[in-house]
Amino acid sequence: MERPNILLIMTDTQATNMVGCYSGKALNTHNIDSLAEEGIRFNSAYTCAPVCTPARAGLFTGIYSNQSGPWTNNVAPGKNISTMGRYFKDAGYKTCYIGKWHLDGHDYFGTGICPPEWDEDYWFDGANYLAELTDKEIGLWRNGLNNVADLVENSIDKTFTWAHRISNRAIDFLEQPQRNAEPFLMVVSYDEPHHPFTCPVEYLEKYEDFHYDLGAKAFDNLANKPEHHRLWAQAMPSPVGADGHYHHPLYFACNDFVDDEIGRVVEALTPAQRENTWVVYTSDHGEMMGAHKLISKGAAMYDDITRIPLIMRPPIGTREPEQIDTPVSHVDILPTLMKLAGIHQPDILPGEDMLDIETTRGVMVEFNRYEIEHDSFGGFIPVRGWVTNHHKLVLNLFTSDELYDRQNDPDELHNLIDHPDYAVKRDELHDQLMDYMDKIRDPFRSYQWSCRPWRKQAKPRWMGAFRPRPEDDYSPVVRDYDTGMPTQGVKVEEKKQKF
Repeated sequence: MERPNILLIMTDTQATNMVGCYSGKALNTHNIDSLAEEGIRFNSAYTCAPVCTPARAGLFTGIYSNQSGPWTNNVAPGKNISTMGRYFKDAGYKTCYIGKWHLDGHDYFGTGICPPEWDEDYWFDGANYLAELTDKEIGLWRNGLNNVADLVENSIDKTFTWAHRISNRAIDFLEQPQRNAEPFLMVVSYDEPHHPFTCPVEYLEKYEDFHYDLGAKAFDNLANKPEHHRLWAQAMPSPVGADGHYHHPLYFACNDFVDDEIGRVVEALTPAQRENTWVVYTSDHGEMMGAHKLISKGAAMYDDITRIPLIMRPPIGTREPEQIDTPVSHVDILPTLMKLAGIHQPDILPGEDMLDIETTRGVMVEFNRYEIEHDSFGGFIPVRGWVTNHHKLVLNLFTSDELYDRQNDPDELHNLIDHPDYAVKRDELHDQLMDYMDKIRDPFRSYQWSCRPWRKQAKPRWMGAFRPRPEDDYSPVVRDYDTGMPTQGVKVEEKKQKF
């Protein structure tokens, strides 16, 4: 059977509340919505972490950032961690990554150096884009294009933007004659609608008077929420007024603009490619937009920043359109794509095939720290969320915890952590989360996660048996510390060593 092509498209800071087919709002995301109409829409897809680098670590390594290394922005995965590109390249795929990476540990823009698992002819991270700009243009991109007048005065059109140049490279890749000779994995990663919000003036003009109605979430007084939520709200006051509307024309304009750029790339697939290409679309996390009195993203598990869009459009005629409500995670994407490509899934990857999952399951979301350079958003605030079909349990290690009824309280206004009617379900979810943290060997696990004030009879999880690092199909054999011999259950054969 012919192996399928994979076109993975992602945006930055675009949760389900910013996509029309999810939110029901007129946000002009017609191209994304069309993918949903033709494909599989996951209605309960969650990021691994609501902050850039840790989220991308989960997506591109298939492993939570607490294990792979970058548990905060601007930290790179460990040298013994493999990425999506490596698995696919070694399986005979042509691998191409175009756009924002934010996973090399250097800074927001990157080093400009292509990792060996991707095609360096198409690599185009932030540093590569900066290299094409003059100093004046860099200043405009980062700080000088804040309204219609700025865009007009500086004659900014789509050709100036990082997004448009990303799309151009993606289209060029698809048009190469050799694309029909071998299967490909192409990742197209846009910065939009993330700050600095650069788009042509005609997009901004459409949103000058646009106000996003947050509904009841705009009026959450945080009285029964964790202390750090209230501190966050005080430190970064919400711009939302008494009407509960969020006004940010540049954000919504870029959301519209990036959808059109996505459409350009999808439309560039040739008829032959369309018949053998899975198109996958997602984003890294969302933006609070003033919901629950919060802005940006950080140490919270609200759907506004954790529930991300995820759509998979199959090759023509291979699968009917559908919607899946079962919770899935970014860590499920790599195993799913590997199965489609016939690539072996090593034990180290905890995710599952999203196209063939149990109807009832839970997924974990983590947060540890926003950024390593300074104490953004409160510094180290370890949080673990556990999302099931009907509930969301949130453990805030240093403060108080949360429990939400996803079916009856989709706005997450009512914290039920101490509600007696939910005690049995709460404890059941707690056990599931503790078991999962243990299963994936979360290095931040400690007895404090299990000993919470609302669970008087909980027993501390103090010690467990030694477990070797799971197989990743690359690393050498794991040896026992005491004996120096291969750990029981680990194959003795030498591994393919490339580190």
